Amino acid sequence: MLEDVAIAISTGAAGNIVAYMLNDQMDALRAQVAKIFRHGTGQEREMALQAIERDANALSEHNVTRAILTNQWSNILLSYLTDHPEARADVESFASSQDTGGTVNIGSQIHIGIGPQNGRDHIGNVSFGGAGRNG
Repeated sequence: MLEDVAIAISTGAAGNIVAYMLNDQMDALRAQVAKIFRHGTGQEREMALQAIERDANALSEHNVTRAILTNQWSNILLSYLTDHPEARADVESFASSQDTGGTVNIGSQIHIGIGPQNGRDHIGNVSFGGAGRNG
């Protein structure tokens, strides 16, 4: 049961780590990772900070997927929690954090014709006037 809780916490925090990367919130992410890894050694903290830089670059260059990074960070955090259970509150706090800088919408839309579509104004292939997913 305790392992299930640790898995859920580490998975939530891992998802937020990747969301921060996608939303270009690297300063905030560095601060959060430093806070989480403060219970470990200086080497563990440095390795985690280097890993977020490496992973953010790989993500921006499309060399890795969001799912792969989330799984990777979930494993890193689960291992860290196993070694440093005193870090649980920090990981749990970050896992429940909703402040990831907003959502990322990547995609395209083709609208041929004149006038509104789906109640929104469209210019070329860019949609204006709707929040959330275009289309």
